[in-house]
Amino acid sequence: MVIGLEIHVKLKSETGLFCACANEQDFMTMKPNTAVCPVCTGQPGALPVLQLEPVQKALLLARALHCSLNNPSQFDRKSYFYPDLPTGYQITQYFTPYAVKGQLAFFSEDYSQEYSVALREAHMEIDSGKTIHDGENAFVDFNRSGTPLVEVVTEPDFRSADEVINFLKELQRIVRYNDIGDADMEKGQLRVDVNLSVRQA
Repeated sequence: MVIGLEIHVKLKSETGLFCACANEQDFMTMKPNTAVCPVCTGQPGALPVLQLEPVQKALLLARALHCSLNNPSQFDRKSYFYPDLPTGYQITQYFTPYAVKGQLAFFSEDYSQEYSVALREAHMEIDSGKTIHDGENAFVDFNRSGTPLVEVVTEPDFRSADEVINFLKELQRIVRYNDIGDADMEKGQLRVDVNLSVRQA
């Protein structure tokens, strides 16, 4: 197996990435659509304003992952249309991510072997809302819309599921220890996309 990961880390900040809405950490207990504003719901004329604390948390994560910082860096619009994306685009860093060329070392479960994985980039972006399906009905909750994320993209350096698991445990420890985020997977604060190749060499 050849495996690469795309990991979304929700940042633990008081506000969203581009608005002053409360960045709640547990959306399961919130009343739907109560932490929203004209910016994160994409109202006409509402302008995003980059907030300081999420950027500081993102920079801390980049340093903890031994990344180089891009200067300058910029945000881009990634357009797609889905009910829980009120603006019709996601604000992300497609062309010039804020951090590149990182590295994370970790150990096997029994600490008998050390591994190292190269990180291609880390970029900031906003989260979408959430669509809840109930039979033939669909409901949209925008409380999560605009919350700050860092997406960490690895190189395809993994060769087993155990390596992936131990890497993610180490990343989770780093995020929690540095108070960058809670990284609770059950609450969607750490989400992982797996790119997997099983082609024979």
